[in-house]
Amino acid sequence: MNAIVIMAKAPFPNKVKTRLMPPLEPEEASGLYHNFLLDKIEQVRSISDVHPFIAYTPGTAEAFFRSILPSGFELISQSGAGLGERLADISKYLFGQGFIKVVLLDSDTPNLPPDIIMDAILRLDDVDVVLGPCEDGGYYLIGSRSYLPALFKGIPWSTSRVTELTIGKAQSSGLNISLLDTWYDVDTFEDLLRLKRELESSPQNQKNLFFCKNTFCAISRMNIERYA
Repeated sequence: MNAIVIMAKAPFPNKVKTRLMPPLEPEEASGLYHNFLLDKIEQVRSISDVHPFIAYTPGTAEAFFRSILPSGFELISQSGAGLGERLADISKYLFGQGFIKVVLLDSDTPNLPPDIIMDAILRLDDVDVVLGPCEDGGYYLIGSRSYLPALFKGIPWSTSRVTELTIGKAQSSGLNISLLDTWYDVDTFEDLLRLKRELESSPQNQKNLFFCKNTFCAISRMNIERYA
């Protein structure tokens, strides 16, 4: 069995999407991220033959995450001093539970096509590591078929060198790595405007199928153009 993990923060005001503030108010930013989480869950729910998890922080937020937890998902509390330690800890735990492949996802890409996640799982039949690069130099997905703690050590997280250095660590360890399609995080107000434009022009939304529907509806209600 393969594991897919959503790395998630509790959507509390002033704790998430702080780069959207201003112009957004803290409650608007946290509410938006709440909808990101709901759409990320829908992405994962659409993928068959996987065991889905939400890895959450802080540890005091268990009640919130249980309130949105779909059937079949499990919760894991994140532990570690930084993102690298938390990613490594979750990877170690799941491989210790006997999973064959482990894919870790961010929660800042609500419009990521599920096909990309499925592609990551398939590619791990032939390579050691898959990485989903972000336009800002980070990554939205990392997957492997064994516990590889070296990939998470010594990385300057939240910088433009995350993907570059992770690739270098994989190559220096003799690992085969495959890069997925480049995507973008929704971190800034410019990112949010871009997401809104893309969702409004999406053929799925024009047909009322509402891909990324929670985020799409939330943005539509917010009238963010008043800040532009």
